[in-house]
Amino acid sequence: MKRLIKPLAWTAAVAAALFLVGAAAARRLAPVASAAPPAPEVSVLTVVPETVAARFEYVGQAAASRSVEVRSQVTGVIVARPYAEGTDVAKGTLLFRIDPTTYEAAYRSAQARLANADRTLARLKPLLAERAVAQKDVDDAQQAFDQAQAAVDQTRKDYEDTFVRAEISGRAGRTQLELGARVTGPGDLLTTVEQVDPIYVNFSPSDEDMLRWRRDLAAGRLVMPPGTLTAQVSLADGSVFDANGELNFADLALQPATGTMQLRASFRNPQYVVLPGQFVRVRLLGLKRPGAILVPQRAVQQALSGAFVYIVDDSNHVAARTVTATSWDGAAWLIEQGLAPGDRVIVDGVQKVMPGLVVTPSAYRAAANLALAPVPDSSEIAPPAAPLRIRSRP
Repeated sequence: MKRLIKPLAWTAAVAAALFLVGAAAARRLAPVASAAPPAPEVSVLTVVPETVAARFEYVGQAAASRSVEVRSQVTGVIVARPYAEGTDVAKGTLLFRIDPTTYEAAYRSAQARLANADRTLARLKPLLAERAVAQKDVDDAQQAFDQAQAAVDQTRKDYEDTFVRAEISGRAGRTQLELGARVTGPGDLLTTVEQVDPIYVNFSPSDEDMLRWRRDLAAGRLVMPPGTLTAQVSLADGSVFDANGELNFADLALQPATGTMQLRASFRNPQYVVLPGQFVRVRLLGLKRPGAILVPQRAVQQALSGAFVYIVDDSNHVAARTVTATSWDGAAWLIEQGLAPGDRVIVDGVQKVMPGLVVTPSAYRAAANLALAPVPDSSEIAPPAAPLRIRSRP
């Protein structure tokens, strides 16, 4: 009888212990299961319109402000090339010398004929007063003198044209005909002289951009600066050219092949930092957008229907709002439609929200963008002409 009581007592004790453990666990789990998840925390930006600089950037290409093709007006063999290719030359500098033998002889012959015609005319004029010669003889002598003078002028010009000089100040390029080559006339290009200070930068806004400018100007969304429109150039390495330029040409019509309008800006370029043919980025300065709404880029989401943002209403409920984002301004989108002053836009935490969800908002604080590295200064670029050592004679 004692042997049967001990197993039953042991079993009852174990069952009582398990019951107590289960009850304690139930008490611990019951509050967790019944509690609602906390509202996600998000940072919100309150929309405040502001006046910002309108950002218009285009790819441009530099070109010489003046470019002159050097050609010879006479034929002959090149006997001298005093200039060094790729160096600066002043206006009037001798670039090529054409063999002058034939032209010099023709010039001297014409001078001799002119002197003879002058002497003949001088003898006949006094005789006309004495009626010793006819008027026709004097007229013929005068005609011979005039023809001899014209021949002298022509041969002198031909002789002077054997000295091929620079018509403008600038940088002389590579020669196209070497010493000893025969020049057949103006059809042969000898070299090119280009003026790169000032330098021109050509760029081409599209037809769509021009229409948008006109609409924004008419609606007051864009304000033009007084006076001439200025431009800024960024080089291939991201550095900003240290001198701003002025817009000095706008074409009258669009280019039919590309649907763009040709614009041109002029920049001072004393150090030859920008060279002809170089591709740069051109930004127009002075244009303002009053009442602009800027939103950080990460706040704008993309869907099949277009761009949208999440906003928080007065009861902290989330709603999606379709917006029209037109362009970037630094690290922000310029919102043209969809937002109004006072709207609270979710910037951080968009991945945790959905329409209708209640959130805990906090004010958004813009942080410095550490990813942006400082760009080099274009003024620290050595001028191409300075370090290059070029022979002064061919």
